[in-house]
Amino acid sequence: MSEGEIELKGNPGSTGSDTAHHLRIELHGIDYIPEHERWAKPRDLFAMWAGASFQVEYFVYGIALMTFGFSFSQALILTVIGNCSFVLVGVASLQGPIAGTTAMTINRAPFGSRGARLIAVFNWLTQIGFETEGLILIVLAAEVLAERGGVHVGSGLKMVFILFAVAIQLLVPLFGHETLIKTLRALAVPFLALYIILAAYIIPKAHFHSVVHVASWSTWLAGLAFTVALSGLGWTENGNDYSRYLPEDAKRSSIIAWVFLGSGVPQTLVMIIGIMVGTYTTTIATSANPFSAFANAHVVPTAFVVPVLVVSIVQLFAINSLDLYSSGVTLQTIGFSLKRWQAVIVDTCVTGILTVYAVFDATFNTLLKDFADIVIIWIGPWFAIYILDWAMRRYRYDSLALQQVNAGSRYYGSFYGLRPAAVFAQLLGMFAALEGLSPTFSVPSWLNLVAAHTHGADVSIFSGAGVAGIVYFLLVRKEFNKVDDESKVDVEVASS
Repeated sequence: MSEGEIELKGNPGSTGSDTAHHLRIELHGIDYIPEHERWAKPRDLFAMWAGASFQVEYFVYGIALMTFGFSFSQALILTVIGNCSFVLVGVASLQGPIAGTTAMTINRAPFGSRGARLIAVFNWLTQIGFETEGLILIVLAAEVLAERGGVHVGSGLKMVFILFAVAIQLLVPLFGHETLIKTLRALAVPFLALYIILAAYIIPKAHFHSVVHVASWSTWLAGLAFTVALSGLGWTENGNDYSRYLPEDAKRSSIIAWVFLGSGVPQTLVMIIGIMVGTYTTTIATSANPFSAFANAHVVPTAFVVPVLVVSIVQLFAINSLDLYSSGVTLQTIGFSLKRWQAVIVDTCVTGILTVYAVFDATFNTLLKDFADIVIIWIGPWFAIYILDWAMRRYRYDSLALQQVNAGSRYYGSFYGLRPAAVFAQLLGMFAALEGLSPTFSVPSWLNLVAAHTHGADVSIFSGAGVAGIVYFLLVRKEFNKVDDESKVDVEVASS
């Protein structure tokens, strides 16, 4: 039995790969994963991502994209281009095997021990948002199932659905990394089968050649920003949470390829099915309950509605397991003295409370679009700094130092636990992203000058990442030319 797990049943001498006889709670949190415990291979990432990516949220995203006013061919182009951003998730999975820890812990290198906590707060809020979105959909699907069974769904039953969903959601991320990967691998094939059947029903109904107005370039940019934020870019801050169990010498090209094939390709296919539905109805994405709209839109035969809803609920639990696992280790990085499994329980409670609010006081569509805007503002600048910093360090980290947060440690920071260059570049990049954002919520015109003067053009992803990356490079480029006696990059840059 490995040092990072509790064995609940099975033979004490069995290996971590013997899943038929083992169900173990992972005790590892953000601590270093020793090389002898790194049981995974790059292709395991494919299975995990595939199990998470064949799911109903991406189906809804495809329909939501059609609400921008695109034709099928236009939305298809945007979907393919936007989901190419999953290559970024592959790139953001390369640091885990080297550092042996999670993404937000590695983040101490560019931002400093305390600076990393600021980014961890952003990431934690993002994960909580995605988890809440998933729970909302689970509850809405359960409502439709109950109504189709002749059961009236009042406030009391909604609360029962929420509590039940919260309890079920807790299980897989509570057990941890190995259980997560192998559960999602087992679900990938049945999930794929569902969408093949869906496509068979939907393709004959789709209006592939419907004529719409020619989308303006500002609309194209807004659609691209929506797609990228809710696909690859929105997962980059999690990649290393799942790749840290790979051996340090794992082939980089294999990691990127398997991650993209398991995430980008499935999401593209599922979104395309949603786009096809969006050619003849968009009510599924604009309705307060997309599952109710799905059941009433005759997308599939009546007899097939219930199986679709049941499988969709399972899919949502699967994708939420990834988010909940990452939010748990992120909460540890913020500085709370919690074990990983305790952090998972805390986050589950938080998402349950938020779901109660959302189910009773908000519409899903409004939540989805507003949330996408918030994600765009911080992730683009952070990703640019994170990857650029790694490259400037010659793709090396001091794994031991990443675990140290005390003053004087290698990655502590030059200013009260902060690396001013990274923090300044992040804040400036976030401001640039906001200036280039075409938000769904109301902001003063001076906070989105580009959109305000270009009829809503959204360049937030490019402006945020571009400004943050350029500023960070200019501030630290000279310092990273200094190499210590061990031929490692001097990782503590004096930024002042």
